[in-house]
Amino acid sequence: MSKPVVLVAEELSPAGIELLAADFDVRHVDGSDRSALLPAVAEVDALIVRSATKVNAEVFEHAKKLRVVARAGVGLDNVDVEAATKAGVMVVNAPTSNIVTAAEHAIALLLATARNVPQAHAALKQGEWKRSKYTGVELQGKTVGVLGLGRIGVLVAQRLAAFDMEIIAYDPYVQAARAAQLGVKLVSLEELLRESDFITVHLPKTPETIGLIGDKELHLVKPSVRIINAARGGIVDENALEAALKEGRVAGAGLDVFANEPCTDSPLFHHDNVVVTPHLGASTHEAQEKAGTQVARSVKLALSGEFVPDAVNVQGGAVAEDVKPGLPLAEKLGRIFTALAGGVPVRLEVVVRGEITAHDVKVLELAALKGVFLDVVEDAVTFVNAPLLARDRGVEVTLTTTEDSPDWRNVVQVKGTMTDGTVVSVSGTLTGPKHIERIVEINGYDMELVPAEHMAFFSYTDRPGIVGVVGRLLGDAQINIASMQVGRSSKGGKALIALTVDSAIGPDLLETIRTEIGADMGRRVDLDGND
Repeated sequence: MSKPVVLVAEELSPAGIELLAADFDVRHVDGSDRSALLPAVAEVDALIVRSATKVNAEVFEHAKKLRVVARAGVGLDNVDVEAATKAGVMVVNAPTSNIVTAAEHAIALLLATARNVPQAHAALKQGEWKRSKYTGVELQGKTVGVLGLGRIGVLVAQRLAAFDMEIIAYDPYVQAARAAQLGVKLVSLEELLRESDFITVHLPKTPETIGLIGDKELHLVKPSVRIINAARGGIVDENALEAALKEGRVAGAGLDVFANEPCTDSPLFHHDNVVVTPHLGASTHEAQEKAGTQVARSVKLALSGEFVPDAVNVQGGAVAEDVKPGLPLAEKLGRIFTALAGGVPVRLEVVVRGEITAHDVKVLELAALKGVFLDVVEDAVTFVNAPLLARDRGVEVTLTTTEDSPDWRNVVQVKGTMTDGTVVSVSGTLTGPKHIERIVEINGYDMELVPAEHMAFFSYTDRPGIVGVVGRLLGDAQINIASMQVGRSSKGGKALIALTVDSAIGPDLLETIRTEIGADMGRRVDLDGND
């Protein structure tokens, strides 16, 4: 069997290539050359890019086998995420690859601005010994205002705490208790501007943050303030900053990003108290290595059909540690549901009960939905295209959560209504410290069955001798029963046999058993993927 093909369109770290080469056919192309890229993507399963390759609807039109696009970095300006989602293609990036590097660069700019390092360096190299001209300021005892307490902002705050600075922050999406745990005082934007000796920006670029620090805001700051922006250009209004520097309302600035890049000329460059770098926030060997290995791991997960935490177009976002063990179970429940139902429902409800509902469990719905379609369609089913498959087939999908779970600590149920009004359901749970999977309900019958690669289910009218008949027929076929459970509504009423066996029950034998016991339903489930 040929290996899945991964197309690397831009430079990737050797460690990332090595991770991919073990399992995939790795090919290379110049992603900036459209005439080379489009034919190259025709037969690939994954595409890895950096910032130069434009991945838009045209690429997806040519790449019919494509399952994942990976951006070896943080930003996704060059990837049309909406077009990818419509095509059922997962988009991943490396969101944590450069957070340490970016935080360290912000601090480097802050220190350089405080102590006039670049200016003194340049003067000395030109033969000028001007100690008094480049007198700086200490950090100890000063107040630093951190704009944005995301991952990078938190790292900056933690590191500046070691300089014995007072740290305040503005972030409307962070709770005061969380900030207090970090030793940071949350304040309003106006208070941060008025109180800070240093301001460092760590916000995403959004319509709300563009121009956040403008002329009005720069009339509120101390004249001794130094402003650092190593986040995104445009958050600090460059014209307003230049005016404030010229008028002495700001003491200095350290800038790594600009509204329009590449930026090789700016009025800001003419101020001796401004330190600038050409967007070096992510430019370390370590960050490039992390980006390469992170996207390589994400590609491996995506092509194996696993959940990818760094996928940006998958509902559910990051998965809580308490939720992760339930993903394989939810997928199995989806597969068992489809086998029991014998088709796709018109309405599907994923019900999650118990303590686990304190977390975001949307991903359990995705896992169950993936399982529902896994044995139905020929194409690969992923966490991205499973909702699209449901929509295209007119399946109404809902997620219901409740803390109430009287019988088990946590339960996931997949329940669907078929076109004839029949309701099919299967529930499962995880038990013990090793998270042992158990099926605990099928079509309303209580069970306690460990899922296996090969299972079978028969619904019939309760009467003596049925278990013996099933055992005899399987024995004659040299199929060993691993476990068997019988559930019934009442004596002589409807009953259900659930079996796990050591080898697959063929369709002919399944029909023979169904006929001999007079079953109104006989289904098999083969979770190993074999017929």
